[in-house]
Amino acid sequence: MIQLAQAGFLRLRQIIGQDEVTKEQAAENVRLNKGPKKPRPQITPLIPVCKSSWWCGVRNGSYPQSVKLGPKTTAWRAEDIRKLLDEVGK
Repeated sequence: MIQLAQAGFLRLRQIIGQDEVTKEQAAENVRLNKGPKKPRPQITPLIPVCKSSWWCGVRNGSYPQSVKLGPKTTAWRAEDIRKLLDEVGK
């Protein structure tokens, strides 16, 4: 079971997860000028949906509304995500 903080914020990649990108894959992406150009770790999804499905769910009210933390930073309240996980688990 994944532990969520009692309070705070989660970014989208912490909710829907992200694939690992190795150094070799990043170098190839730089060469091809596509995809992630820096290595990054895998993040296991709390809610396994794609990005577009998540945003569609936010728009139609299936998923919690986001909070703008800055001009380029969007996050979700940890308590809202915990509530969603509790509802899905029922």
